[in-house]
Amino acid sequence: MSHSPKKPTACLALADGTVFFGAGFGATGQTTAELCFNTAMTGYQEIMTDPSYAGQVVTFTFPHVGNVGVNPEDDETADPVAEGMVVKWDPTDPSNWRAAEPLVTWLAKRGRIGIGGIDTRRLTRAIRQQGAPHVALAHDPEGNFDIEALVAAARGFSGLEGLDLAKDVTCAQSYRWNETRWAWPEGFGTLPEAKFKVVAVDFGAKRNILRCLASVGCDVTVLPATATAEEVLALDPDGLFLSNGPGDPAATGAYAVPMIRGVMEKSAMPIFGICLGHQMLALALGAKTVKMNHGHHGANHPVKDMETGKVEITSMNHGFTVDSQSLPAGVKETHVSLFDGSNCGIRMTERPVFSVQYHPEASPGPTDSLYLFERFAAAMAGEPQDA
Repeated sequence: MSHSPKKPTACLALADGTVFFGAGFGATGQTTAELCFNTAMTGYQEIMTDPSYAGQVVTFTFPHVGNVGVNPEDDETADPVAEGMVVKWDPTDPSNWRAAEPLVTWLAKRGRIGIGGIDTRRLTRAIRQQGAPHVALAHDPEGNFDIEALVAAARGFSGLEGLDLAKDVTCAQSYRWNETRWAWPEGFGTLPEAKFKVVAVDFGAKRNILRCLASVGCDVTVLPATATAEEVLALDPDGLFLSNGPGDPAATGAYAVPMIRGVMEKSAMPIFGICLGHQMLALALGAKTVKMNHGHHGANHPVKDMETGKVEITSMNHGFTVDSQSLPAGVKETHVSLFDGSNCGIRMTERPVFSVQYHPEASPGPTDSLYLFERFAAAMAGEPQDA
């Protein structure tokens, strides 16, 4: 562990006036965002490049960050999407054969701010008790900070409620995907033979989700978040996939819900949703979503499958949740969080349409839930759905 300099070079200001000083790294400058915490022990690069973190600064509860460096293969999208990172100890130099460069260099090149030397346990307790706060994060090597201005900037942040961020992180145009999951020692593979044609609507899709689809035989065409039902149906797919993504699902639902309903009216194709895609499906079926106090962010969240009784350890990243009390007739709650009982999965009883709140592709996290991709493939193959 390196020691922070006596004079702080970074500052984290909360909207309630609380101020944390530490050692800055990565890019210099200032940003405002919502502050969340993530309890994963590995995968800081995947977390920083997960589009679902748009508009957020991530506090890492695990103190060792930077020890495996970064490499191009572990990016979930082209560049970091999270606004910044907060860590307990200053990032260490990389010690891993896959490392291409140090974390701090990577952050600096890509315009993302980090702050180290923070009491992350205190900060995490504050987030749990008070909800995800609005913050301003600043890094100045000279240590000159206007605290009043930083607190005012935090208070001026609009927040994520009512914010459609999917349109900011989605692809600019459609593209094909056929790369499969990473495997030792070859690395990433290529889909040998397509069994199914899948349209994936990109609300902020992680690359490893697309790889998981390809690994179960899907030739994937990715469409932008604003794709219409007509554009989806014109490709004549065997199934529709709804990706993860950031922001308020009700805001994104303004255009995504009509698309999903339009597809369902004209086709009985299987539909599978993850994270924001789960929330989009729930809204399309008539349910409601609500903002959570501090959300679920981590790679160690227990979820119970209500139909089998099995408990899965899952990877999660969401600040909104589906209100299970608002689920309409014909839609069944399939999974719940064992942390707080919130909804983590639904399915239609009469059609092969289902979704989960968590991330079965993990990256980072456990792979307990990979079977969901196989379930999607089985539905497209016409295998009967359990009643």
